[in-house]
Amino acid sequence: MARTKKLEQDEPLKFARSVLSQIIARHDPESVKEQGKNPQKVAAGTKGGLKGGRKRAETLSTQKRKAIAKKAANVRWRSRDA
Repeated sequence: MARTKKLEQDEPLKFARSVLSQIIARHDPESVKEQGKNPQKVAAGTKGGLKGGRKRAETLSTQKRKAIAKKAANVRWRSRDA
């Protein structure tokens, strides 16, 4: 039988702290500057992305919207069965 390494009590805390710091780094506006991205362009891209879905839905026909909704519902319910 294989022996497993005994977990120390603070290991889960260290892991959680590292995950949290990664999440904060991704969503922190200061980290955008560190990555070499222009913050104004990042904001403009986000603004356009927020508009995009609504604008696309307005241009779709009713039948096409229904087809997309049915496909999404099927995928959603299929994943619950698994």
